[in-house]
Amino acid sequence: MSQRDLTAELRAARIAAPTELRDRVRLLAAAAEPSTSSRFTWRRPLVLVLPVAAAIVAAAVVISTRPSGETTAADGVTTALEAQARSAAPATANGTNPLPYGAQTGAGAAKLAPTPSATRAQDYGAFLALRVPTPERVSDGVKDALHITGALGGYPTSVHATSTKRTAVADLTLKVPRTRVQQAITKLSGLGTIASERVDVQDVQAGLDQTGRTIDRLQRRLRDLRAQTQTPVTVRQIASLTARVESLQRSRAAAAQKARYATVSLHLATPQTKKIAPAKHGHGPLHGLGVAFHWIWIGAVYALALGLPLLALAGLLWLALRSVRRRREDALLSSP
Repeated sequence: MSQRDLTAELRAARIAAPTELRDRVRLLAAAAEPSTSSRFTWRRPLVLVLPVAAAIVAAAVVISTRPSGETTAADGVTTALEAQARSAAPATANGTNPLPYGAQTGAGAAKLAPTPSATRAQDYGAFLALRVPTPERVSDGVKDALHITGALGGYPTSVHATSTKRTAVADLTLKVPRTRVQQAITKLSGLGTIASERVDVQDVQAGLDQTGRTIDRLQRRLRDLRAQTQTPVTVRQIASLTARVESLQRSRAAAAQKARYATVSLHLATPQTKKIAPAKHGHGPLHGLGVAFHWIWIGAVYALALGLPLLALAGLLWLALRSVRRRREDALLSSP
């Protein structure tokens, strides 16, 4: 018998295992089953714990990075109210706060206003903010201001007044002869308590003098042109210079007329009512903890929704592998 035939015969032969060996294999298989199941016990809770832990961490990150919308809204309301209060009561010329009611008189306000020049043209402007106690006093103050202005030879250019049950505001722009502006400021400031005041004086005489010299130079040029032979070119030059001189004369006259009157801006208002900030809703000491648990619950729901199908698929795969292994063991043990 050749070696090839011997090998083929050995491969075709089915050697029967002894009974002791089969019993030993069964005992070993039975003893291995508890250890196999114990290896899989720690994976089940791990598969469930990991998604829940990830959801908790994500919820903590979202809570820590979430901006506080309520605080931002409250800050915006406070800023708007403060801006409104500042616009209603402008700061004084030296930047100090408005004086309390009754702390300043008309004579004190007149001390701030410089005496207007009697020889030079000036652009004179004054601002008075007065605080009065009631809306009725605001209405009376408007009437008194118009009467004072008319008695001093002036006139109003604009009057704006608004009134409610508890508050009232009035803004007047008055034109008063510049030589009597100190009297006007003294009398107008007596209509209420001075909250703020400002005086602006600008000399415009230099501009008027410059315009006058320009007019004189152009008029000399006109006299020279009129003395020449009147050609079409000369006629056009005379017409152009004449129009320019007339325009400069009108603007100089308007500037001089404006300089004869001082502009007084008067603001009358009742005291500002105290603004009540909107109350914050339902933010107790445990509000943050409740929000944290809320997001943890949402994360847990998502973890269960996504993790349970994967966990079920892993369990089915494990059962299938275990069934195949048992069948192989049973086939091995049942063979003769």
